[in-house]
Order: sequence, then structure tokens, then C-alpha cells
Amino acid sequence: MEKNPSISNSNEAAAAPTRGRQMLNKVPEVTIFFWIIKIMATTVGETAADLLNEKLNLGLTNTTFVMSVLLLITMFYQFKSGKYVPGIYWLAVTLISVVGTLASDNLTDHFGVPLEITTTIFTILLLATFAAWYSSEKTLSIHSIYTTKREAFYWLAILFTFALGTAAGDLIAERLNMGYLTSALIFAALIAVVAIAYYRFNVNAVLAFWIAYVMTRPFGASIGDFLSQPRKAGGLGLGTVGTSALFLVTILSLVIYLTKTKIDAPSSVEE
Repeated sequence: MEKNPSISNSNEAAAAPTRGRQMLNKVPEVTIFFWIIKIMATTVGETAADLLNEKLNLGLTNTTFVMSVLLLITMFYQFKSGKYVPGIYWLAVTLISVVGTLASDNLTDHFGVPLEITTTIFTILLLATFAAWYSSEKTLSIHSIYTTKREAFYWLAILFTFALGTAAGDLIAERLNMGYLTSALIFAALIAVVAIAYYRFNVNAVLAFWIAYVMTRPFGASIGDFLSQPRKAGGLGLGTVGTSALFLVTILSLVIYLTKTKIDAPSSVEE
């Protein structure tokens, strides 16, 4: 949602980097490819969690354990890297989308927490993360992720956006019985409102980005459910295997393209 890395508010411009390992910005430029891959990773997070949990009979607990271990391994290499590496970064996003989905599903399915409460819980956790991040760094811009501390805040926020998006999406699509397609259209409309507010009315770039980032989670998840769920449940019946495979191949193709062209490489560090 951010136009370019030169956009920042006055507080951000004055912010001084905190102590920590200095590195190049670890987050790609926000291009059309960023949003396409992010939405597809979101869809994979929804369908892959269902595939492992139900189709492969791993169960919710085992699925959560396996995906969390894979995420931790990927995060080790992500933090170890001193710059943005498309393959590692987008693998981390894809895995964290699965883990975020599972975090919400565990609360709902294992512990019987109502979706209204899980949505509230993850909203509070995300806002608390943003508050701690801004209090410490005086910026929430993804164009200034060049210390380990900022990167830690960034990925924690990403985790909670996926968990929140899962809970909110399930709340609208299932609890309110609006269906997957209607839910997808609702969140698509909300994303469009954010885009218009940003491009037409100059809403703060950082605020617009994070709102859109949260909204793309339930949007992508609703698309995933609409494609994978059987027709009698309101879907197209492609199945979790077919949907996951389709989007994973597309993500892989785009990541290979970005790795070769480097068109989304961070151009500069803001502070």
C-alpha cells in the first residue's frame, strides 16, 4: 500500500535507530507482486492447514507442532540473513500464515473459545505489538526494518495479522453465515476503501499499509475456502490439495522471477 520508501511521517524521519545488528532493509518494496504473493500465501495458509489437519489426519496438535518447527527453522535463516532474500522471506510469510491460522483454529476448536472472543484477543495482541514497536522505535514503517529488534517486532505483528484475519474471516463467513464468496467480496470492498483513502485522500501510508495487510488475510482465506470447499458447502470443490498446489506453484514462480529480476529489492534505508 506504500508508494515508495521515501514516504514517512515526521516522527519517523526523526527516529533514531536502536541498538542492534545493522543490516540492509529486510522487507521488499511494496509492489503489485508483494500483494499478489501475500494474498496467495494467505490462501495457502488456510488450505494447507486444512490439508494437513484433516486430509492427512495429522490432527490440529500435530499440524501445529510440525508447522511451528518449520517456521522456527525458516526464521533462523531469515534473521541470520543480512538482507532481503525473496526465497527465505516469502517462505517465512507462507509458513507464518499457516501458523497464524492454526493459532486461531486451536483456540476455537481445541479450547472452545468463541470467534468473537478470538477476534478480540488477536486485535488486542496486534495493537499491543504496534504500541510496543512504536514506543521503542518511533516508527512502524516496513521500509526501516534494518535491525534485529525491528525485525522481531515486524514478524510478531505479521503473526498476529494472520491470526486476527483468520478469526475475523471465520466469524463473518461461518458464524454470521455469509458464505465464502460473500465474505471475500466484503473484504475486497474494505481493501478498496483503504486504497481509495490512501491514493485519493492521502491517508497515512503506514496506517493504510497495515490495515490492508490485515484485510488481505481474511480475503485470501475466503478465496481459499471458496475454491477448495465442496459445492454443497458453498465452494467450487477444487479441494485443499488442488488449491494449495495451484497457489504454491504460482508463489514459487513469482519468487523465482523476483529473485532473478530483483525488481522488489529494497532501494534504500529511510533513517
